[in-house]
Amino acid sequence: MTSTNIRLLCGATVIVLAAAGAGFGLAQSIPQTEHATHAETDAQTEHDDHDDHDEPDAKAGHDDHGENGEHDEEAEEGVVVLTTRQIESAGISIVGVGRGGGTEYRLSGRVESAVDARAVVAAITGGRVEQLHVAPGSLVKVGQPLAVLVSGDAATVRANADAAIAEAEAARLVYQRDVNLVEQGVVARQDMEASRARSLAADAAARAAQAQVAASGSPNASGRINIVSPIAGVVGAVHITAGGLVASGGAIAEVSDPSRVELIFNAPPKLASEVTSGTRLQVTGPSGSFEAVVVGVAANAREQSGATVIRARSSSNALPPAGSPMSAIVVTDDQESGLIVPADAIQTVDGKSVVFVAEGNGFRATPVLAGRRAGGNIEILNGLSGDERIAGTNAFLLKAELAKGEAEHAH
Repeated sequence: MTSTNIRLLCGATVIVLAAAGAGFGLAQSIPQTEHATHAETDAQTEHDDHDDHDEPDAKAGHDDHGENGEHDEEAEEGVVVLTTRQIESAGISIVGVGRGGGTEYRLSGRVESAVDARAVVAAITGGRVEQLHVAPGSLVKVGQPLAVLVSGDAATVRANADAAIAEAEAARLVYQRDVNLVEQGVVARQDMEASRARSLAADAAARAAQAQVAASGSPNASGRINIVSPIAGVVGAVHITAGGLVASGGAIAEVSDPSRVELIFNAPPKLASEVTSGTRLQVTGPSGSFEAVVVGVAANAREQSGATVIRARSSSNALPPAGSPMSAIVVTDDQESGLIVPADAIQTVDGKSVVFVAEGNGFRATPVLAGRRAGGNIEILNGLSGDERIAGTNAFLLKAELAKGEAEHAH
């Protein structure tokens, strides 16, 4: 083989090896490029998917922010949002702001029988108890006998009355006879006038004796006296026993009409000039609260304490039995121009007195300046115009709901 052919063969071999190396390098470069391309494509796809997922979250977050903003707007500070049905279910009453005011006094007293509905029956003349017709708790009518007394003094009174009646009758007959004799001219007119005077005196003595008999209980000729009840009612106590002796003026029995009772209160002396007949009281007793009307005021009725006694009668409810303890509230110095609200309407929120004013969607806590308490109401010195409608009964539930809302808002 010539040298020229050898060089050509070597050159071809070099070319073949170079081509093979180039091909191997190209083969290595192509897969890497494709792998890179696929990796970039996957990364871009994953990034797009992540963006797609992020957009709803961002939108949802935006919506949540909108809802929270709307919730914040509904839960305005100091406002309790309630529907009409919720207000009724909670038992919250809505009342108007009233007019009035004054000074409140609390009185203590009890139920007592009316003055003309009780009697202590006594013996006018002393004697012995022959019969006893009643016992404690007995029902009696007007004029019904309670007991029978036998009295020597009563017998004497009755005998004297009978003698006085007889003397009066005799004097009347003498006078009548003298009148007839004067007409006949037998007796002088002067004698007739004297007999007339004696007859008039005898009549007067007889009337006095009869009055004494009536005052002694109208005893009969034997001196027996029927002790009768002056009123209808129930016998409360009996102070005598059959066969016993009773002195003149001694108590026989006590009778009262349980249906005729009134309220008796002890009051400070200054109320004698501030409380008059017709003043209204808010009374509280064993059976609840009710209104009463003053029917009498007696200054210095209690000599030892100098207290004023106020008598009142219920304007609606029947009173409990006599002896029942009672208390009352009387308001003096009424001020018709002042504003008042029920005591339950005022609540303390953050150290301030507030009332809950009714609005379209619930209640708004409105600060007020509270004054004196009188008759279950409290004066409002500032904070209300008087035209508002406010929460009365169960207003404390609104206070609790307001505190709950503020606590949730803080979290």
